[in-house]
Amino acid sequence: MTTDTGRFDLGDFKLLSGKTLPGAVLSWKTHGTLSPTRDNVVLYPTSYGAQHLDVEWAVAPDKILDPTRWFIVQPDMFGNGLSSSPSNNPSFPEFVTAWDNVQAQRRLLKERFGIDRLHAIYGWSMGAQQAYHWAAMFPGEVERIVAVCGSARTAVHNQVFLLSLMAVLEAAPEYLGNGRFAAQPMKAMRAFGRIYASWALSQDFYRAGLHLSALKAPDLETFLVTDWEQRFARRPAADHLAQLKCWHAGDIAANPLYGGDLAKALRSIEARVLLMPGATDLYFRVADNEAELPHLRQTELTPIPSIWGHRAGNPMQNPEDIAFIRKQVERWLA
Repeated sequence: MTTDTGRFDLGDFKLLSGKTLPGAVLSWKTHGTLSPTRDNVVLYPTSYGAQHLDVEWAVAPDKILDPTRWFIVQPDMFGNGLSSSPSNNPSFPEFVTAWDNVQAQRRLLKERFGIDRLHAIYGWSMGAQQAYHWAAMFPGEVERIVAVCGSARTAVHNQVFLLSLMAVLEAAPEYLGNGRFAAQPMKAMRAFGRIYASWALSQDFYRAGLHLSALKAPDLETFLVTDWEQRFARRPAADHLAQLKCWHAGDIAANPLYGGDLAKALRSIEARVLLMPGATDLYFRVADNEAELPHLRQTELTPIPSIWGHRAGNPMQNPEDIAFIRKQVERWLA
């Protein structure tokens, strides 16, 4: 399989907030071969705290996105440590949005690859939010999106979760203000991981003991340490905080195009939209997507019948959910 990686220089990049991200850079990876007519492009944005390596497991002939058929572009989100982030750019602003990410991705596609239209965008979680933003911001350039465990606007209950994580990080003695830390706040990151563990997987998941059986943890404490504390501690707290703020502000209508009118933003979408919430997701509820349906032109709601909560949408260790998502994606991208 052909792959390529690179870093795309954006220069001094103007943000939705009116501020500038100086010396902005977008990291990327591609899989497969771009067709001569450039009509086989699938954009696959990263999710919260993830770099492209963390989510590229889904790119394989026997997984979700087949690189022998599609030219798959993985742009790294701002704040993930590969693209411009607090950890690698001392001038990184405190607030960067999904709007900003999509504007940068569009420049990458046009200026680096000569791509003007996308066959599809596939995204999970914050990746799904970016897919939704693409469809609303550039309706004529996106044929279809697959939004897995994501919504057009971050729900209030979801915001409460995010605010709790922000509060943990900002209460750390190491926190300097303005999104920066004097050192990695290890005690705060331990609490951060444990809060996350209670939300990312459903009550039914834990009741069934899948953390012990499917994920092979010897006990709950080990599971919390290895799967959650250590996972999040490997990324700088400042990067986590920046992406939390981006997630918290997720809203396809919060921009000059739509002035906060979510129904108008949804009605503007021309792409075919496949919404795949997790049946037991605690972040992006099925009801959030149900509320969007009346305003979308061409859409289908197909919940993932899983007790894996939010992680049903990133089922690296869950063959049953992989098979379900793969079947739906193959159908939608056909």
